[in-house]
Amino acid sequence: MSVVEGARVDAGAGEGGGTGAPARLDGRLKLVLVVLLVAQFMLAVDFSILNVALPVIGDGLGFSLSNLQWIATSFALCAAGFTLLFGRVADLFGRRRLFLVGLAVLGLSSLAGGLATTPEMLLVARVFQGLATAAVTPAGLSLLTTSFPEGPLRQKALGLNGALMSAGFTTGAILGGVLTDLLSWRWAFFINVPVALAVLIIAPVVIKESRPSVRPKLDVPGATAVTLGLLALIYGLTQAGEHGWGSGSALGWLAAGVVLLVAFYAIEAKTASPLVPVSVLKKKTVAWGNIAGLIAFLTETSLVFLMTLYLQEVLDFSPLAAGLSFGVLGIGTVIGGSIAPRVIAATSTRSTLVVGGVLQAVATLSLIALGETSSSMWLLLIATFAGGVGNMLVIVGFMVTATTGLPDHEQGMATGLATMTQQIGITMGTPIMSAVVAANTDIHAGITTAVIVNTVIVVVGILTTVLFLRNKAAKDLTPAA
Repeated sequence: MSVVEGARVDAGAGEGGGTGAPARLDGRLKLVLVVLLVAQFMLAVDFSILNVALPVIGDGLGFSLSNLQWIATSFALCAAGFTLLFGRVADLFGRRRLFLVGLAVLGLSSLAGGLATTPEMLLVARVFQGLATAAVTPAGLSLLTTSFPEGPLRQKALGLNGALMSAGFTTGAILGGVLTDLLSWRWAFFINVPVALAVLIIAPVVIKESRPSVRPKLDVPGATAVTLGLLALIYGLTQAGEHGWGSGSALGWLAAGVVLLVAFYAIEAKTASPLVPVSVLKKKTVAWGNIAGLIAFLTETSLVFLMTLYLQEVLDFSPLAAGLSFGVLGIGTVIGGSIAPRVIAATSTRSTLVVGGVLQAVATLSLIALGETSSSMWLLLIATFAGGVGNMLVIVGFMVTATTGLPDHEQGMATGLATMTQQIGITMGTPIMSAVVAANTDIHAGITTAVIVNTVIVVVGILTTVLFLRNKAAKDLTPAA
């Protein structure tokens, strides 16, 4: 019996189980898909919607220049640090329940952020937005994977989810500029409130509760170690972006994060009810699938940062014009997410990861030819479009790979791992590329060097997939005829 076949047998273990799952999308499943995708798109928008507005927020609320980065950092710390914990909590206490609670917290914290009158109020709102994101993202993804049977339906759902998440990141950059220029930065918060309210009204009617039949104990030591380890790691990355990779503060926090994550692995190997079983971490599909995902999110989101620098600092575009320039990237990601399930069905998940990575690498490398005049815009638009298609092939391939072959009662944990990978990749990319750019006195030369580094990282992801995600793991991920 293959891993995939075994997963189908195991799928009946949870309420959201798959043995009686439909082979095609009916009306209820379409509504479930729409509700979950709207929520995930909103969360993706939140990652980038404030980027353009940060200076305006700082002036409006009296943030010092040194503290301005905490508007983004406080959100990223909580969104990445608590994701794995909440992914397991979703498995234990109900995915729909956590999904709805998280959405309620997101709506309230967004309202508080929009009404904030002091830096402290805004930062508290951002912390709760991050916690809500850490709860809703894995809960929503696990509801997605348990609502749709493993195979073409799940691949289609994950493809649309990946496309909208990546498009949401790009849309956030555009929307943040539009709202800030035309209305106020406060609308970057307020816009979440009606969306969250609509999902909260509809979701309980169409989404069934999903939880394991037997509730295991929560691994408190493991949860503590991994949460503190991720918080230390993410904080260390933000310190590296601010003070450089050689700073004592950055190295100290990064080292602490690594020690705590090693301790987490040791705890998981010995505890009776682990947060993440070591056997799951050793699965090639989980381990190498998540590495492919980490690289995909790290490279593409940091490339957006690099191209934002290029457009504003080299070509002297306004923030709004720079944001609108990423519209073609958003189109590319939507197309990539839409065709990814077909590519997987025609070839295999592993082949899709490789093809997408190669397309992304070629498109990214072409950006070294960008000049210092607006005549280079045609190259930027074509390359970001093609790179968006390739990157989305990798992201959908990663999500399918990392959640395949696991029973329903472990889907929250698997999607928690995948979401943690996503959050860490988004957080890591900008500090790495920022440090590369800062090492050059000429910003255009620095951006060019960073583009080369970005390409090399994409190639590393291709090589790890080719070398390590193969043999039995690759066969199990090849769709049946």
